[in-house]
Amino acid sequence: MAAVQFGVLGPLAVTTDAGEPVVVPGTKVRVLLADLLTNRNQVVSADRLIDDLWGDDSPANPAGALQVRVSQLRKALNDAEPGARDLVESRPPGYLLRADAVDADRFAELALSTDVDRLREALALWRGEAYADVADAEFVRAEATRLTEQRLAVHERLAEARVARGEHDLAAADLAELVARHPLREGLRAVQLRALYAAGRQSEALDSYADLRDRLADELGLDPGPELVALHRRILEQDASLTPPPRGASLRNNGLPAHLDELVGRDEALAELGALLPRQRLVTLVGPGGVGKTRLAVETARAQSVPDGVQLVELAPLPAGDTLVAERVLAALGTYETTGTSLSPTDRVVAALRHRQLLLVLDNCEHVIEPVAALVARLLRDVPGLRVLATSREPLGLTGELLWEVPPLSVPDDGDLDAVRRSAAARLFAARAAAQQRGFRLDGQTAAAIAQLCRRLDGLPLALELAATRVRALGVRGVVDRLDDRFRLLTTQQRDVPPRQRTLTAVIGWSWDLLDETDRAVLARLAVFRDGCSPEAAEHVCGTDLDTLARLVDRSLVVLDDSGPDPRYRLLESVAAFCLDRLTDADEARARHAAYYTDLAERADPGLRGADQQRWLALLDAEMANLRSALAHGGGLRLAVALSWYWHLRGRLTEARRALAVAGDPEQESSAAPWRVGFALSVGEPVAPDDVRAAVAADPNGHAAWFAANAVIEHGDLALASELLPTAPVDRWTEAAVLTSLAHIAHANGDQATLERTATRSAALFAEIGDRWGRLRATEWVGGLADMRGEHERAAALHREGLRWAEELALWPQVCAELSWLAWLAVQTRDYTQGRELAERAYGLAVEQGSPGALVFAEMSLGLAARRDGKLDLAVTHLGHLVEVGRGESQPALYLPMVLVELGYAVEQGGNPDAALALHVEAFEVAEAMATMRDAVGPLEGMAAAVRSPEVAARLLGAAAAARLATQSPAAPAERDDVERVTGRLRADLGPERFDALLAEGAKLSPGEARAQL
Repeated sequence: MAAVQFGVLGPLAVTTDAGEPVVVPGTKVRVLLADLLTNRNQVVSADRLIDDLWGDDSPANPAGALQVRVSQLRKALNDAEPGARDLVESRPPGYLLRADAVDADRFAELALSTDVDRLREALALWRGEAYADVADAEFVRAEATRLTEQRLAVHERLAEARVARGEHDLAAADLAELVARHPLREGLRAVQLRALYAAGRQSEALDSYADLRDRLADELGLDPGPELVALHRRILEQDASLTPPPRGASLRNNGLPAHLDELVGRDEALAELGALLPRQRLVTLVGPGGVGKTRLAVETARAQSVPDGVQLVELAPLPAGDTLVAERVLAALGTYETTGTSLSPTDRVVAALRHRQLLLVLDNCEHVIEPVAALVARLLRDVPGLRVLATSREPLGLTGELLWEVPPLSVPDDGDLDAVRRSAAARLFAARAAAQQRGFRLDGQTAAAIAQLCRRLDGLPLALELAATRVRALGVRGVVDRLDDRFRLLTTQQRDVPPRQRTLTAVIGWSWDLLDETDRAVLARLAVFRDGCSPEAAEHVCGTDLDTLARLVDRSLVVLDDSGPDPRYRLLESVAAFCLDRLTDADEARARHAAYYTDLAERADPGLRGADQQRWLALLDAEMANLRSALAHGGGLRLAVALSWYWHLRGRLTEARRALAVAGDPEQESSAAPWRVGFALSVGEPVAPDDVRAAVAADPNGHAAWFAANAVIEHGDLALASELLPTAPVDRWTEAAVLTSLAHIAHANGDQATLERTATRSAALFAEIGDRWGRLRATEWVGGLADMRGEHERAAALHREGLRWAEELALWPQVCAELSWLAWLAVQTRDYTQGRELAERAYGLAVEQGSPGALVFAEMSLGLAARRDGKLDLAVTHLGHLVEVGRGESQPALYLPMVLVELGYAVEQGGNPDAALALHVEAFEVAEAMATMRDAVGPLEGMAAAVRSPEVAARLLGAAAAARLATQSPAAPAERDDVERVTGRLRADLGPERFDALLAEGAKLSPGEARAQL
């Protein structure tokens, strides 16, 4: 039977299995479908259907009329999905709908889970109120009520799960809206109280309890339930069991690898380091390669309890002497560069960590010792809550550094069985050998040989583990015998060999000699990879097959890392260095490496604009070290162009500009030109209009041309951006992107018709393509349109959805923007507390990300919330700073009129109407210069509040009201408060009749004529 999907968690929706919408014609047909869905897979009598459809107003031939509606429903289903008409069956005494794919059923299934992701998936199925377009029908009321109750229960369970995971602030923010809508629901209140208390907001938790207690008493004559009373008492007593877990426990990804095997012989070291770290801000683990510095650091960090958790940064993928240490730290923190930033990478690390209490683990510092030392010195000076645990073969050489030398594992003095069993080195070797050969035992027969092997290998864990891999083939005595010629030579006699190689090189060299020529060649070529590689990449670059790779894994020369979504082959650091010295075809191997990753980037580029966007982003993230290496060894400008869109999505603007700065052939130069211009504009550099025109001239309708033109918008030159946007886009993606840019321009100009047309079409196109970034950007402007029209609830729903998408794609600057939108909407609807909390979250994240645009939006919301909430000093501080920034732009900042108006109100309410009037006049003049009629309305209302003549003020209000009607920009509830405040004063001063007459006079004036009244 044909597959059709039915949706009742919102307005009634029907789609084909391919996702295409099914149009159900006519109100009565939709009511019929809703009735059948409410009773899906059950027979509904014809009499009941007739009564539900028409009630007392039934047609002359009700049975015939019902049959017509059933036929229309069947036809609509069948037109969309051939065979779907059979889903509606005629069964005495009525009809039955076969519906196996209903979103409510999927919701019920997911709602049984306790997993956060599945509960979020359940709530994501909701598109509004259940059966929203037929909710008034009596037949659907009970079902809709049941589903709504289930939805609330899932919200409660999700909040409980998030609190348990340590997401206290986020859970509290989301619960605020739910509690406001359901203030008497004790389950929601209980979770909110726990979240607020765990987030350190005890007073707010107590206020929420008091609010519930008063509401229950006033509205129902009841007291809170015993469980809530007990929770309230525990909060007052500051019960230790309510104390939140360390925030580090809830980090998305701290970089610490999962346990793969037991850490042997390091109990004392772990205890000593565990006691040292809370007292020392910089501890460096030093020792030779292979001694186990990384593993000891990871396990020490894992055991720490730090308020903001632990973050591991692996520096091994960086080339020797590389200066990009700060960029590596930013990537590990998930902090990316954003449009308009002028901060250096080191400054952005400081900004991201300034207010955190974090343990930063820097692994393998020796090959980038100078930049690491410089970065750590700066962080220790400017980030008081930071502690650093480093691993290196040499000290960082900083004041206050505590060096902790990692010793080799203890070795047995002789072959006595008890002494060998007490030796950590022997226990490690025995454990690893037993994993390779079932039945291997440390006993009286093997103890002497194991003791000798441990002594000869100096107790180095890596050497012991490599040796253990040969036991299966040689036996422990055979392994010891093979050490004679290899190891004795490089222990103490060869003083010109670097210390890190005196024993480890011999161990690796011995393993190397056991390989045949083919395996040696493959192992050497694997050394050209950075940070590992996929099986496909290894086969292509090394000219090998999976059997050879499997042999190298078995011999522990190659590590198979399957901790991520896809398996990767890795070489231990020292093994890679050893192999590079023996790579005889280095130029050819690097050329194949560069060619492979150039092809990968060119295949990924279109994938980043489609339904597999998230998968390609993750893949390129995983391969970033290899891509950087390929750029330096033959990928050149061609590879840089292929990676440009990825760099934009990830906010790595400086890296993109650096890579695009290399020279290429004429075709590559032409392709790179618009990307170069776009990235220059994105970081705030001025570019002459003719230079932008020249850059896009070669391909004016391509992706890169759109990118450059879109970057112009952020500089406020809307006319140039409109001129340069592609007019004949090369594909549907570019068409959708251009529409998003046009929506942005229309929003700035207050052109609602164009905004609706372009944003809606763009969102639809991006949805068809499957590009979630595009849908996010288009939906932002659909939400902007809803806000302009006063549809604040719809706008908030769109921005909440955008916030979820941005978080899933790890687009943190866009997360800031969505939080700021939600803060703005909360303020506009008079929820100043929620607005302030959301704005504070956005501002904090924007500071961490070093995002100028996000900072402006967040600070604007903070200023608005403070002003509307009566905190005038705080409002003047935020708004005054933004006015300074906006006045300093080369083009008038798009936000400047609004901020000037808000600052004017704050100054006027603070008792200085003349200064306020000057600010409102300036706002009007900026809006006039920008030719944005909508932005001129607020200044007119502000002038009315500040001007001393009540007659002029009344006319200004009349002109503003007329302008709002003309621009279809109704005042938000918070904006109405200002107008009503002024209106009340003027009515009292002038009298109602005189005020109304002057208001009518003002309505006949244009905004410019009204301004001339002053």
